[in-house]
Amino acid sequence: MLTRKQLELLDFIRVRMDAEGVPPSFDEMKEALDLKSKSGIHRLITALEERGFIRRLAHRARAIEIVKLPEAMERVGFKPKVIDGDKVSPPKGAMAISSIDAMELPVMGRIAAGVPIEAIQEISHHVAVPGSMLSGKGQHYALEVKGDSMIDAGINDGDIVVIREQSTAENGDIVVALVEDAEATLKRFRRRGNMIALEAENPAYETRVLPDYQVKVQGRLVGLIRSY
Repeated sequence: MLTRKQLELLDFIRVRMDAEGVPPSFDEMKEALDLKSKSGIHRLITALEERGFIRRLAHRARAIEIVKLPEAMERVGFKPKVIDGDKVSPPKGAMAISSIDAMELPVMGRIAAGVPIEAIQEISHHVAVPGSMLSGKGQHYALEVKGDSMIDAGINDGDIVVIREQSTAENGDIVVALVEDAEATLKRFRRRGNMIALEAENPAYETRVLPDYQVKVQGRLVGLIRSY
């Protein structure tokens, strides 16, 4: 499944190739999608390539192959084609080009590492995440941390945490917990019989102990991204 921006970019490339026979430049893509920098286009192109919708041709300027399209685009009768662009010889001694193993994840708003906040429901933006950070085959999403209750676990206010969706957890896991279907928090998970302890990693915060039916695990922490 593609994000809205990924679909917009794929459609823009398709239309330009049909109309002019060559793919658009990165500057043209940036302007068409109203992005502030070409780095955003690089991330979108990488995501489309990793999902198998396009292929970049090595050592060729502005060379893109559209491999496939989402079903909605296929229904309008588009047939994939290859645009070679201008052939460019690689520099002497150049290393082989390899694709970057990265994926864009939706940032689903903020998660409390402190006093719990309301449940997270909407996508605020997307973030590029190294593929090595995504554990297992499940769905992943990202959250912005608000608060300092997990600082002793190396999680600071403003960090982006990468979460794998799952409804179960082992003792000691750092999880996204939904409390009483109303508030979400990032805490360490401990089961004590029929009770669940949500432990902070900051002595200034108390451990919260709740009946297990009041706590729903929404996912487990698998990675962290920090901006300086």
